[in-house]
Amino acid sequence: SKLRKEMKKVRVTQVRSAINRPQRQKLTLKALGIKKLNRPKEHDLTPQVEGMINKVKHLLKVEEI
Repeated sequence: SKLRKEMKKVRVTQVRSAINRPQRQKLTLKALGIKKLNRPKEHDLTPQVEGMINKVKHLLKVEEI
């Protein structure tokens, strides 16, 4: 079996409100599983997740774990 490269994990926390943001940004937060402010959510750092984080990074705090 191939050696699987260990996937980086990130903890994503919404720290700014989604009020008065474009619908697309609200949907991106929803896709990341973020429901409320200051509730962290952990993800494997895939290219897809990284792209979503970059789209709404002004609303988030992102920590590597």
